[in-house]
Amino acid sequence: MRRITMINQLNLRSKHREQLEVLLQQYLPGIEVWVYGSRINDRSHEGSDLDLVLRSPDLTAIDNRKLYAFKEALQESTIPFLVEARDWAILPESFHREIERHHIVLIA
Repeated sequence: MRRITMINQLNLRSKHREQLEVLLQQYLPGIEVWVYGSRINDRSHEGSDLDLVLRSPDLTAIDNRKLYAFKEALQESTIPFLVEARDWAILPESFHREIERHHIVLIA
């Protein structure tokens, strides 16, 4: 797993980021992860949700069982805010363009 962004670019505590990275490595290895939304645009607070878009290497849909297991692990974790994880392959093209305009690559 290759970390891309610096912690201070996100409104995210390092312990929560580390926990998130462990879960991503465990449940979705090899998946590129982008952050978008309020956590990267200075409109967030400690309890704001974290919006993630998950991109498989060939941009095809991620196995639903793996995605569900990841989301379940997030709910059972001690991360104290909602983490919304969406599969790039099933999002509308208009949403792709919006995310591409303003995102941070968390894991490549």
